[in-house]
Amino acid sequence: MNIKLLVEGGAMKPGPALSQKLGPAGIPINKVIEKINQETISFKGMQVPVEIEVDTKTKSFEVKVFSPPVSGLLKKETGITKGSGLQKKSKVGNLSIEQIISVAKAKRSNLLCKDLKSAVKTVVGSCVSLGIIVESMNPVDVEKLIDEGKYDKEIKAEKTETPEEKKNELKEFFSKLKEEQDKKLKIETEQKEALAATAAPVKTIPAKTTEKSAPVKSPAKK
Repeated sequence: MNIKLLVEGGAMKPGPALSQKLGPAGIPINKVIEKINQETISFKGMQVPVEIEVDTKTKSFEVKVFSPPVSGLLKKETGITKGSGLQKKSKVGNLSIEQIISVAKAKRSNLLCKDLKSAVKTVVGSCVSLGIIVESMNPVDVEKLIDEGKYDKEIKAEKTETPEEKKNELKEFFSKLKEEQDKKLKIETEQKEALAATAAPVKTIPAKTTEKSAPVKSPAKK
């Protein structure tokens, strides 16, 4: 019996769906959950695809853990819970090429890329929709640099650790960028609110009409 689940890394809890499947098979649910949490602890705070292969005859089970989607891994590296809703105007993080390589290595088998360099480029492409910049640059520009061989040295060495000095530089750059974009967004919001206020229809109070007195009828002649 094969059971497919999407669980929170390291924090799976008992639920009716799992109980209904494992209960009749005589499989100890608590042991299954404990095993899953152990295997997914490195993906804490992320949704992780998991498969449980159950042997109903021997009452044994095997847990297979699959890495989260590329977007999930990028969010984890960036330290965010969701991407930007305004990718062109608002950036949410600044990743190093080493962090990108780390994600590419984790997802390489699922990306159907011919080599790690292609996988790295694919991961950089995913940064566009999330509003994440790479090496303090637009991901589109970084993709071109990858093609030109700019990061061949890091990719060939499968370098996944970002030097501390570089981390600070990326952090400082993003801090200034965020400050600037927040100011711009604030000004845009204020302008839209002002425009909406002037465009709002003005309510007019109808003028009072002078009531005409009814004509006085002459008394009928006898």
